[in-house]
Amino acid sequence: MWEYTEKVREYFLNPKNIGEIENPDAVGEVGSIICGDALKLTLKIDRETHKIIDAKFQTFGCASAIASSSALTERIKGKTVDEALQITNQDLAEFLGGLPKEKMHCSVMGREALEAAVANYKGIPGVVEEEGRVVCECFSVTEEKIRKVAIENHLTTVDEVTNYTKAGGGCGECREEIGAILSDIWSLKKPVKPVKTKKLTNLQKIALIQEIIEREIRPGLQADGGDIEIIDIDGDRVIVALRGMCTGCIMSGVTLSGIQDKLRELVSGEVIVEEQ
Repeated sequence: MWEYTEKVREYFLNPKNIGEIENPDAVGEVGSIICGDALKLTLKIDRETHKIIDAKFQTFGCASAIASSSALTERIKGKTVDEALQITNQDLAEFLGGLPKEKMHCSVMGREALEAAVANYKGIPGVVEEEGRVVCECFSVTEEKIRKVAIENHLTTVDEVTNYTKAGGGCGECREEIGAILSDIWSLKKPVKPVKTKKLTNLQKIALIQEIIEREIRPGLQADGGDIEIIDIDGDRVIVALRGMCTGCIMSGVTLSGIQDKLRELVSGEVIVEEQ
């Protein structure tokens, strides 16, 4: 029996915004009834301000899926589509007071539905339903999805990947391969934890941040047709603008998170990266 918080129970027993918007401006559909979880998110959006006026959902899933979807619609209403994309699956879980670890994939599904809906609104095809090689045949989970979710949530074990994506939770034949994918990810980029560094002056910190962005971050973005501009550095706040192909990209939140992780690793665990 799962241990649910009072807020999860409330949003499950009395879900908010359930249903489907007539003539929606955006639709996001993820998951599959065959695999046990499916979610359809519909949005009404002001075309001038790009603010989400209304949000409704329909889901086939457990109590955590219903509660996570309900929480998602509550959190995004009144925000612009780009502001809504800053909400992570961890934010949804925290909003509900926590989810059972085995049910974190429900919050991931909500985040994916939002990404799909925003992509649909912007006319960007196929950005959430990851293409590529399927690793977990039982739940049709691709390698791309495993990598994306593992990096976003700092997952380091196969069991954690199963909790967040369901991959490996069926026959188990793919668990060894999932482990190999994790080894490959973190051999290149270690999970980020706040680190203690020597005290830097403001000038030293600014210079170090500029150096790291030039040496560690900009080359990778430029290789994919993107770029980054430092707008301001105010204490631990680093304000940047994404340029080139990164401008308006549906995955900009993941890019900014990666930049923040690198600066926290090499400069200070307190660094916060914000987009202008």
